[in-house]
Amino acid sequence: MNKNLVSAIALSMTCLAMACQKSVIQELPEISSSSLNITGQSNLTPKELLGKMIYFDANLSEPVGRQACASCHLPDNGYSGFASLPLVGQFSGAVAGIGEGAFPGRFGNRRAPSAAYASFSPTFKMIEDNEFKGGLFWDGRATGLRLGIPAAEQALGPFVSYAEQNHPSPVAVLYKLNSPEYQELWQQVWGSPISTSNQQQIDLNYDRVGLSIAAYEASREVNPFTSKYDAYLRKQTDLTTQEKEGLAIFNNDGKCFRCHLSEGTAVNPPLFTDFQYYNLGIPKNPQNPYYAVNAAFVDKGLGGFLQTSTNAAWRSAAKNNMGKFKTPTLRNIAKGNNKRFMHNGAFTSLEQVVDFYNTRDDSKSRGRWPKPEYDDNLQKGWLGNLKLTAKQQAAVVAFMKTLNDGWSNNASAPVN
Repeated sequence: MNKNLVSAIALSMTCLAMACQKSVIQELPEISSSSLNITGQSNLTPKELLGKMIYFDANLSEPVGRQACASCHLPDNGYSGFASLPLVGQFSGAVAGIGEGAFPGRFGNRRAPSAAYASFSPTFKMIEDNEFKGGLFWDGRATGLRLGIPAAEQALGPFVSYAEQNHPSPVAVLYKLNSPEYQELWQQVWGSPISTSNQQQIDLNYDRVGLSIAAYEASREVNPFTSKYDAYLRKQTDLTTQEKEGLAIFNNDGKCFRCHLSEGTAVNPPLFTDFQYYNLGIPKNPQNPYYAVNAAFVDKGLGGFLQTSTNAAWRSAAKNNMGKFKTPTLRNIAKGNNKRFMHNGAFTSLEQVVDFYNTRDDSKSRGRWPKPEYDDNLQKGWLGNLKLTAKQQAAVVAFMKTLNDGWSNNASAPVN
Protein backbone atom coordinates (compact mmCIF):
# COMPACT_ATOMS: atom_id res chain seq x y z
CA MET A 1 0.00 0.00 0.00
CA ASN A 2 1.10 3.58 -0.65
CA LYS A 3 3.16 4.90 2.30
CA ASN A 4 1.22 8.16 2.22
CA LEU A 5 -1.98 6.18 2.65
CA VAL A 6 -0.65 4.37 5.69
CA SER A 7 0.62 7.64 7.15
CA ALA A 8 -2.77 9.30 6.69
CA ILE A 9 -4.53 6.50 8.52
CA ALA A 10 -1.99 6.56 11.33
CA LEU A 11 -2.19 10.34 11.68
CA SER A 12 -5.97 10.46 11.80
CA MET A 13 -6.10 7.61 14.32
CA THR A 14 -3.51 9.36 16.49
CA CYS A 15 -5.40 12.66 16.42
CA LEU A 16 -8.67 11.03 17.48
CA ALA A 17 -6.96 8.98 20.18
CA MET A 18 -5.55 12.21 21.61
CA ALA A 19 -9.01 13.74 21.63
CA CYS A 20 -10.52 10.82 23.49
CA GLN A 21 -7.51 9.99 25.66
CA LYS A 22 -7.78 6.37 24.52
CA SER A 23 -7.29 4.14 21.52
CA VAL A 24 -10.26 3.80 19.21
CA ILE A 25 -9.17 0.75 17.22
CA GLN A 26 -10.16 -2.67 18.42
CA GLU A 27 -9.64 -6.05 16.79
CA LEU A 28 -12.77 -8.11 17.26
CA PRO A 29 -13.06 -11.90 17.01
CA GLU A 30 -14.46 -13.62 13.95
CA ILE A 31 -18.04 -14.89 13.86
CA SER A 32 -20.22 -16.50 11.23
CA SER A 33 -23.50 -15.10 9.98
CA SER A 34 -23.84 -15.53 6.24
CA SER A 35 -27.21 -13.83 5.90
CA LEU A 36 -25.74 -10.57 7.24
CA ASN A 37 -22.53 -10.80 5.18
CA ILE A 38 -20.28 -10.81 8.22
CA THR A 39 -18.29 -13.97 7.44
CA GLY A 40 -14.64 -14.14 6.50
CA GLN A 41 -11.59 -12.22 7.63
CA SER A 42 -11.71 -8.79 9.22
CA ASN A 43 -9.66 -7.11 6.48
CA LEU A 44 -11.49 -4.19 4.91
CA THR A 45 -12.20 -3.91 1.21
CA PRO A 46 -10.67 -0.90 -0.60
CA LYS A 47 -14.00 0.97 -0.43
CA GLU A 48 -14.40 0.20 3.27
CA LEU A 49 -10.82 1.34 3.90
CA LEU A 50 -11.41 4.58 2.01
CA GLY A 51 -14.54 5.15 4.09
CA LYS A 52 -12.59 4.46 7.27
CA MET A 53 -9.91 6.97 6.34
CA ILE A 54 -12.55 9.65 5.75
CA TYR A 55 -14.45 8.65 8.91
CA PHE A 56 -11.41 9.17 11.14
CA ASP A 57 -9.94 12.22 9.40
CA ALA A 58 -10.19 15.22 11.74
CA ASN A 59 -8.82 17.48 8.99
CA LEU A 60 -12.21 17.24 7.30
CA SER A 61 -13.61 20.04 9.44
CA GLU A 62 -13.42 23.82 9.68
CA PRO A 63 -11.38 24.77 11.60
CA VAL A 64 -9.10 21.98 10.39
CA GLY A 65 -8.32 19.27 12.91
CA ARG A 66 -11.26 19.92 15.20
CA GLN A 67 -13.70 17.14 14.33
CA ALA A 68 -14.00 13.84 12.48
CA CYS A 69 -17.04 11.63 12.00
CA ALA A 70 -15.57 9.49 14.77
CA SER A 71 -15.50 12.43 17.17
CA CYS A 72 -19.27 12.01 17.61
CA HIS A 73 -19.49 8.33 16.65
CA LEU A 74 -16.65 6.83 18.64
CA PRO A 75 -15.86 3.09 18.48
CA ASP A 76 -15.09 2.84 22.19
CA ASN A 77 -18.56 4.25 22.92
CA GLY A 78 -20.36 1.92 20.54
CA TYR A 79 -19.99 4.43 17.68
CA SER A 80 -21.96 7.06 19.57
CA GLY A 81 -20.83 10.19 21.38
CA PHE A 82 -19.81 11.39 24.81
CA ALA A 83 -22.02 12.65 27.60
CA SER A 84 -19.45 15.29 28.47
CA LEU A 85 -16.05 16.34 27.20
CA PRO A 86 -14.16 19.56 27.99
CA LEU A 87 -14.92 22.43 25.62
CA VAL A 88 -11.34 23.68 25.63
CA GLY A 89 -8.30 22.61 23.69
CA GLN A 90 -7.67 21.38 20.19
CA PHE A 91 -10.73 19.16 19.78
CA SER A 92 -14.46 19.74 20.04
CA GLY A 93 -16.23 18.62 23.23
CA ALA A 94 -19.69 17.69 24.48
CA VAL A 95 -22.24 18.92 27.01
CA ALA A 96 -24.96 16.66 28.46
CA GLY A 97 -24.76 14.32 25.48
CA ILE A 98 -24.81 17.07 22.84
CA GLY A 99 -21.65 17.32 20.76
CA GLU A 100 -19.91 20.60 20.11
CA GLY A 101 -19.30 21.38 16.45
CA ALA A 102 -15.93 21.98 14.85
CA PHE A 103 -16.41 25.71 15.38
CA PRO A 104 -16.09 26.27 19.14
CA GLY A 105 -19.34 26.98 20.93
CA ARG A 106 -21.73 25.71 18.26
CA PHE A 107 -24.05 22.85 19.18
CA GLY A 108 -26.78 20.87 17.51
CA ASN A 109 -29.99 19.98 19.32
CA ARG A 110 -29.77 16.18 19.40
CA ARG A 111 -27.46 13.48 20.68
CA ALA A 112 -25.36 11.62 18.13
CA PRO A 113 -27.05 8.26 17.39
CA SER A 114 -24.93 5.15 17.04
CA ALA A 115 -23.39 4.54 13.62
CA ALA A 116 -22.98 0.85 14.47
CA TYR A 117 -25.69 -1.34 12.93
CA ALA A 118 -27.24 1.78 11.39
CA SER A 119 -26.43 0.53 7.90
CA PHE A 120 -29.15 -2.12 8.26
CA SER A 121 -31.84 0.56 8.24
CA PRO A 122 -34.04 0.25 5.12
CA THR A 123 -34.94 3.16 2.91
CA PHE A 124 -37.58 5.46 4.31
CA LYS A 125 -41.20 4.64 3.48
CA MET A 126 -44.76 5.17 4.69
CA ILE A 127 -46.41 2.11 6.12
CA GLU A 128 -49.95 1.61 7.40
CA ASP A 129 -51.83 4.29 9.35
CA ASN A 130 -49.57 7.15 8.24
CA GLU A 131 -46.62 5.63 10.09
CA PHE A 132 -43.08 5.47 8.76
CA LYS A 133 -40.14 3.11 8.76
CA GLY A 134 -36.48 3.35 7.80
CA GLY A 135 -34.16 6.18 6.97
CA LEU A 136 -31.52 7.65 9.25
CA PHE A 137 -31.06 10.56 11.62
CA TRP A 138 -33.44 10.66 14.55
CA ASP A 139 -36.10 12.19 12.25
CA GLY A 140 -35.56 9.96 9.19
CA ARG A 141 -34.54 12.77 6.84
CA ALA A 142 -31.69 10.70 5.36
CA THR A 143 -34.23 8.64 3.48
CA GLY A 144 -31.89 6.68 1.22
CA LEU A 145 -34.27 7.20 -1.68
CA ARG A 146 -31.71 9.14 -3.72
CA LEU A 147 -28.61 6.97 -3.25
CA GLY A 148 -30.35 3.75 -2.23
CA ILE A 149 -28.54 3.69 1.12
CA PRO A 150 -29.69 5.84 4.06
CA ALA A 151 -26.24 5.62 5.67
CA ALA A 152 -24.63 7.22 2.60
CA GLU A 153 -27.02 10.16 2.65
CA GLN A 154 -26.65 10.58 6.40
CA ALA A 155 -22.85 10.66 6.12
CA LEU A 156 -22.95 13.67 3.80
CA GLY A 157 -24.85 15.93 6.17
CA PRO A 158 -22.34 16.67 8.96
CA PHE A 159 -19.56 17.84 6.62
CA VAL A 160 -21.58 20.89 5.56
CA SER A 161 -23.53 21.43 8.78
CA TYR A 162 -23.00 24.75 10.54
CA ALA A 163 -23.16 22.95 13.89
CA GLU A 164 -20.90 20.03 12.94
CA GLN A 165 -17.92 19.86 10.58
CA ASN A 166 -18.77 23.28 9.19
CA HIS A 167 -17.57 23.23 5.58
CA PRO A 168 -19.13 25.95 3.41
CA SER A 169 -19.91 23.52 0.59
CA PRO A 170 -19.27 20.01 -0.74
CA VAL A 171 -16.51 21.46 -2.92
CA ALA A 172 -14.53 22.40 0.19
CA VAL A 173 -14.66 18.78 1.34
CA LEU A 174 -13.61 17.47 -2.06
CA TYR A 175 -10.67 19.86 -2.24
CA LYS A 176 -9.32 18.36 0.97
CA LEU A 177 -9.85 14.81 -0.24
CA ASN A 178 -8.12 15.56 -3.56
CA SER A 179 -4.74 15.13 -1.88
CA PRO A 180 -1.87 12.65 -2.20
CA GLU A 181 -3.00 10.76 0.89
CA TYR A 182 -6.27 9.78 -0.77
CA GLN A 183 -5.64 9.81 -4.51
CA GLU A 184 -4.35 6.28 -5.05
CA LEU A 185 -7.07 4.56 -3.04
CA TRP A 186 -9.80 6.85 -4.37
CA GLN A 187 -8.92 5.94 -7.96
CA GLN A 188 -8.71 2.25 -7.07
CA VAL A 189 -12.24 2.39 -5.61
CA TRP A 190 -13.95 4.77 -8.03
CA GLY A 191 -11.92 4.38 -11.23
CA SER A 192 -11.17 8.08 -11.71
CA PRO A 193 -9.72 10.97 -9.71
CA ILE A 194 -11.85 13.49 -7.86
CA SER A 195 -13.09 16.21 -10.19
CA THR A 196 -14.82 19.47 -9.30
CA SER A 197 -14.88 20.81 -12.87
CA ASN A 198 -18.66 21.22 -12.96
CA GLN A 199 -21.71 20.71 -10.76
CA GLN A 200 -22.33 17.23 -12.12
CA GLN A 201 -18.82 16.15 -11.13
CA ILE A 202 -19.14 17.80 -7.73
CA ASP A 203 -22.39 15.99 -7.03
CA LEU A 204 -21.02 12.66 -8.30
CA ASN A 205 -17.86 12.77 -6.22
CA TYR A 206 -19.50 14.12 -3.10
CA ASP A 207 -22.00 11.26 -3.24
CA ARG A 208 -19.01 8.91 -3.48
CA VAL A 209 -17.77 10.30 -0.17
CA GLY A 210 -21.04 9.23 1.44
CA LEU A 211 -21.03 5.86 -0.27
CA SER A 212 -17.48 5.21 0.92
CA ILE A 213 -18.34 6.03 4.53
CA ALA A 214 -21.48 3.89 4.27
CA ALA A 215 -19.35 0.98 3.07
CA TYR A 216 -17.17 1.28 6.16
CA GLU A 217 -20.19 1.63 8.43
CA ALA A 218 -21.62 -1.55 6.88
CA SER A 219 -18.37 -3.47 7.45
CA ARG A 220 -17.80 -6.18 9.97
CA GLU A 221 -15.47 -3.87 11.86
CA VAL A 222 -18.40 -1.60 12.76
CA ASN A 223 -21.04 -4.35 13.00
CA PRO A 224 -19.19 -7.34 14.45
CA PHE A 225 -22.02 -9.05 16.37
CA THR A 226 -19.59 -9.98 19.16
CA SER A 227 -21.70 -9.34 22.25
CA LYS A 228 -22.22 -11.82 25.04
CA TYR A 229 -25.78 -12.28 23.79
CA ASP A 230 -24.47 -13.23 20.33
CA ALA A 231 -22.17 -15.77 21.97
CA TYR A 232 -25.19 -17.05 23.90
CA LEU A 233 -27.14 -17.48 20.65
CA ARG A 234 -24.16 -19.39 19.22
CA LYS A 235 -24.15 -21.60 22.37
CA GLN A 236 -20.64 -20.43 23.25
CA THR A 237 -21.62 -19.18 26.70
CA ASP A 238 -24.60 -18.91 29.01
CA LEU A 239 -26.34 -15.92 30.54
CA THR A 240 -26.47 -15.38 34.28
CA THR A 241 -29.70 -15.97 36.15
CA GLN A 242 -30.31 -12.21 36.30
CA GLU A 243 -29.57 -11.74 32.59
CA LYS A 244 -31.96 -14.56 31.68
CA GLU A 245 -34.63 -13.02 33.86
CA GLY A 246 -34.05 -9.69 32.13
CA LEU A 247 -34.38 -11.32 28.71
CA ALA A 248 -37.68 -12.91 29.73
CA ILE A 249 -39.02 -9.57 31.02
CA PHE A 250 -37.73 -7.81 27.91
CA ASN A 251 -39.78 -10.19 25.77
CA ASN A 252 -42.89 -10.19 27.96
CA ASP A 253 -44.03 -7.87 30.76
CA GLY A 254 -41.46 -5.19 29.93
CA LYS A 255 -42.81 -4.99 26.36
CA CYS A 256 -39.38 -3.82 25.16
CA PHE A 257 -39.50 -6.29 22.28
CA ARG A 258 -42.40 -4.43 20.64
CA CYS A 259 -40.02 -1.75 19.34
CA HIS A 260 -36.61 -3.34 19.98
CA LEU A 261 -37.21 -6.52 18.01
CA SER A 262 -35.38 -9.38 19.69
CA GLU A 263 -36.23 -12.37 17.51
CA GLY A 264 -33.13 -13.86 15.97
CA THR A 265 -30.68 -16.72 15.78
CA ALA A 266 -26.93 -17.20 15.56
CA VAL A 267 -27.27 -16.97 11.78
CA ASN A 268 -29.69 -14.04 11.82
CA PRO A 269 -28.83 -12.04 14.95
CA PRO A 270 -31.48 -9.57 16.12
CA LEU A 271 -30.88 -5.87 15.59
CA PHE A 272 -33.06 -4.73 18.52
CA THR A 273 -34.93 -2.10 16.54
CA ASP A 274 -37.99 -1.98 14.33
CA PHE A 275 -36.66 1.10 12.45
CA GLN A 276 -39.93 2.92 13.22
CA TYR A 277 -40.83 6.18 14.98
CA TYR A 278 -42.57 6.89 18.29
CA ASN A 279 -43.21 9.72 20.74
CA LEU A 280 -42.36 8.24 24.11
CA GLY A 281 -42.97 11.45 26.01
CA ILE A 282 -39.30 12.20 26.59
CA PRO A 283 -38.84 15.49 28.46
CA LYS A 284 -36.51 18.26 27.35
CA ASN A 285 -32.87 18.01 28.30
CA PRO A 286 -32.51 21.28 30.24
CA GLN A 287 -28.72 21.09 29.99
CA ASN A 288 -28.80 21.02 26.18
CA PRO A 289 -26.62 24.01 25.19
CA TYR A 290 -28.73 24.56 22.08
CA TYR A 291 -31.32 26.29 24.26
CA ALA A 292 -28.82 29.07 24.91
CA VAL A 293 -29.39 30.28 21.35
CA ASN A 294 -33.01 29.14 20.95
CA ALA A 295 -34.74 28.92 24.32
CA ALA A 296 -38.16 28.33 22.75
CA PHE A 297 -37.04 25.40 20.60
CA VAL A 298 -39.35 22.36 20.58
CA ASP A 299 -38.11 19.34 18.67
CA LYS A 300 -40.87 18.06 16.37
CA GLY A 301 -38.85 15.04 15.25
CA LEU A 302 -40.23 13.07 12.32
CA GLY A 303 -43.21 15.40 11.92
CA GLY A 304 -40.88 18.36 11.55
CA PHE A 305 -39.12 16.64 8.65
CA LEU A 306 -42.35 15.52 7.01
CA GLN A 307 -43.92 18.97 7.03
CA THR A 308 -41.04 20.29 4.90
CA SER A 309 -41.18 17.45 2.38
CA THR A 310 -42.07 17.85 -1.29
CA ASN A 311 -44.05 14.60 -0.99
CA ALA A 312 -47.71 15.58 -0.48
CA ALA A 313 -48.60 12.32 1.27
CA TRP A 314 -45.76 12.79 3.72
CA ARG A 315 -46.78 16.38 4.42
CA SER A 316 -50.33 15.30 5.12
CA ALA A 317 -49.00 12.80 7.67
CA ALA A 318 -46.81 15.34 9.46
CA LYS A 319 -49.31 16.28 12.18
CA ASN A 320 -49.73 12.66 13.30
CA ASN A 321 -45.96 12.24 13.51
CA MET A 322 -44.97 15.32 15.47
CA GLY A 323 -42.68 14.49 18.38
CA LYS A 324 -41.78 11.04 17.08
CA PHE A 325 -38.20 9.78 16.89
CA LYS A 326 -36.60 6.70 15.46
CA THR A 327 -36.18 3.57 17.56
CA PRO A 328 -32.42 3.10 18.03
CA THR A 329 -30.72 -0.27 18.19
CA LEU A 330 -29.94 -1.42 21.70
CA ARG A 331 -26.68 -2.98 20.59
CA ASN A 332 -23.77 -1.35 22.45
CA ILE A 333 -26.29 0.65 24.48
CA ALA A 334 -24.15 0.35 27.62
CA LYS A 335 -20.75 0.53 25.94
CA GLY A 336 -18.30 3.21 27.01
CA ASN A 337 -18.44 5.79 29.75
CA ASN A 338 -20.38 8.97 30.47
CA LYS A 339 -23.37 7.93 28.41
CA ARG A 340 -26.50 9.96 27.75
CA PHE A 341 -29.68 8.39 26.43
CA MET A 342 -32.66 9.17 24.19
CA HIS A 343 -32.61 11.49 21.17
CA ASN A 344 -31.83 14.56 23.25
CA GLY A 345 -29.67 13.12 26.03
CA ALA A 346 -32.39 13.72 28.63
CA PHE A 347 -31.56 10.61 30.68
CA THR A 348 -28.25 9.81 32.32
CA SER A 349 -28.38 6.05 32.90
CA LEU A 350 -30.03 2.90 31.64
CA GLU A 351 -31.61 2.51 35.05
CA GLN A 352 -33.31 5.88 34.62
CA VAL A 353 -34.49 4.95 31.11
CA VAL A 354 -36.07 1.70 32.29
CA ASP A 355 -37.64 3.44 35.29
CA PHE A 356 -39.19 6.03 32.94
CA TYR A 357 -40.59 3.34 30.64
CA ASN A 358 -41.99 1.57 33.69
CA THR A 359 -43.56 4.51 35.55
CA ARG A 360 -44.24 7.39 33.13
CA ASP A 361 -48.02 7.03 33.55
CA ASP A 362 -48.12 5.49 37.02
CA SER A 363 -50.25 7.71 39.26
CA LYS A 364 -47.83 7.17 42.15
CA SER A 365 -45.00 8.57 40.02
CA ARG A 366 -46.76 11.77 38.95
CA GLY A 367 -44.43 14.69 39.36
CA ARG A 368 -41.31 12.54 39.13
CA TRP A 369 -41.01 13.05 35.40
CA PRO A 370 -41.03 16.44 33.66
CA LYS A 371 -43.70 16.94 31.01
CA PRO A 372 -42.95 15.67 27.49
CA GLU A 373 -41.12 17.99 25.16
CA TYR A 374 -43.93 17.38 22.67
CA ASP A 375 -47.08 15.97 24.25
CA ASP A 376 -49.18 15.06 21.22
CA ASN A 377 -49.07 11.61 19.59
CA LEU A 378 -47.81 9.95 22.78
CA GLN A 379 -47.26 6.21 22.58
CA LYS A 380 -49.62 4.49 25.01
CA GLY A 381 -49.95 0.96 26.30
CA TRP A 382 -46.46 -0.29 25.54
CA LEU A 383 -44.91 1.77 28.29
CA GLY A 384 -45.80 4.05 31.16
CA ASN A 385 -47.37 1.77 33.74
CA LEU A 386 -45.72 -1.63 33.42
CA LYS A 387 -45.71 -2.40 37.16
CA LEU A 388 -42.20 -3.87 37.11
CA THR A 389 -40.49 -4.26 40.46
CA ALA A 390 -37.09 -2.73 41.16
CA LYS A 391 -35.60 -6.23 40.88
CA GLN A 392 -37.20 -6.74 37.48
CA GLN A 393 -35.98 -3.36 36.25
CA ALA A 394 -32.43 -4.23 37.33
CA ALA A 395 -32.70 -7.52 35.44
CA VAL A 396 -33.69 -5.72 32.22
CA VAL A 397 -30.66 -3.45 32.56
CA ALA A 398 -28.43 -6.47 33.18
CA PHE A 399 -29.73 -8.08 30.00
CA MET A 400 -29.17 -4.95 27.91
CA LYS A 401 -25.55 -4.89 29.07
CA THR A 402 -25.06 -8.27 27.35
CA LEU A 403 -25.53 -6.45 24.00
CA ASN A 404 -22.14 -4.71 24.07
CA ASP A 405 -19.74 -5.82 21.35
CA GLY A 406 -16.24 -7.02 22.20
CA TRP A 407 -17.26 -9.62 24.78
CA SER A 408 -14.93 -12.59 25.23
CA ASN A 409 -14.54 -15.44 27.67
CA ASN A 410 -11.73 -17.66 26.49
CA ALA A 411 -12.03 -19.87 29.54
CA SER A 412 -15.61 -20.89 28.83
CA ALA A 413 -16.45 -24.02 26.93
CA PRO A 414 -19.28 -24.15 24.38
CA VAL A 415 -22.69 -24.81 25.89
CA ASN A 416 -24.27 -28.08 24.78
